[in-house]
Amino acid sequence: MYIVDLFAGCGGMSKGFEDAGFSTLLAFEKDEWAAETYSANHPDSKVITGPIEDRDLASILPKDIDGIVGGPPCQGFSLSGNRDPNDPRNSLFMQFAKSVDISSPKFFVMENVPGLLSARNANNESVKDIIVRVFSDMGYDVALNTLDASEHGVPQKRRRVFFIGTKRELGINPESLYPEKSPTAISVLDAISDLPPLDRKNRGEEKSIHTNEPLTKYQRAMRGSSNELHNHVCMRHTERLVERFKQIKPGQSVADVPAEHSAVKRGDSKVKSGKVFSQNNFRVFGDQPCPTIPASFQSNFVHPTQNRNFTAREGARLQSFPDDYMFKGKRTLMSWEKHLSQYNQIGNAVPPLLARAIAETIVKNVK
Repeated sequence: MYIVDLFAGCGGMSKGFEDAGFSTLLAFEKDEWAAETYSANHPDSKVITGPIEDRDLASILPKDIDGIVGGPPCQGFSLSGNRDPNDPRNSLFMQFAKSVDISSPKFFVMENVPGLLSARNANNESVKDIIVRVFSDMGYDVALNTLDASEHGVPQKRRRVFFIGTKRELGINPESLYPEKSPTAISVLDAISDLPPLDRKNRGEEKSIHTNEPLTKYQRAMRGSSNELHNHVCMRHTERLVERFKQIKPGQSVADVPAEHSAVKRGDSKVKSGKVFSQNNFRVFGDQPCPTIPASFQSNFVHPTQNRNFTAREGARLQSFPDDYMFKGKRTLMSWEKHLSQYNQIGNAVPPLLARAIAETIVKNVK
């Protein structure tokens, strides 16, 4: 079966569907570095880089595909920050809908943030109702459901909305295509405890090999048949920052450290900044799934047993990307740089194992 991946990012959705037996004929991704990551890991797929709204979709999209998948950028629908009903990024949903209309696939899967469920447009209409109506008018039966990745084999509490649509003529209830929940949860240490330990003196390398044996079934699955390890590089922490990390216990953040270890002004280590960001440098519980990995997770979390932030690879493990999946571009960016860093790409992605769970139910039911 064949799919097209829109707003593909680094390829999490494609990876999950391909692991379930699909082939991705075509992917669209605006960001150059994310597209480079996608191409490196999906060499048999054609990738079109640049804004999808600048393309003549009718001349590009194949007409003989089984499905269209993807997640239109969700900033306008997100609960973080202001949800602007006039945000032009919201209109990218219509590019997704236009693609479905052109290719007329048997099914589509569209992912977004839970904030979309309460979002309303400038005319105070429910966004989710508009989405369902648009696809219904095209001849699709549509269902929507909120899935938690931790209930589908991913070591992360990550809730996302999935719209699934099927051609009405197929007579398939799209509600039946949501996967069953996994009986057991995977913890942070279940996912990453075998990775080589790092610190400010031994920061790791972009490409290396495993030095420890896998300790869990999940770790063996992430390694697969390869001993390669990519993107396991520690951030450049100062000694003062490491000392601050030592004060943070599981379930605590930088807001909980003693005053002598609090943040200082940039350029003057003798003056306290007075700024406290309670969501920064949260030390996760090793025996629980990780909280949601955001696009800026390089400073969000502290390793459960080591005094440093997560590496890009550890974030990728917590998103269920295998160890030989290579992330391209810089690890992190300054605020004025416009590309997606490795951390951004990972945090924005659909977890491959969650995508695979959905894809496997589709394989069984959509013929």
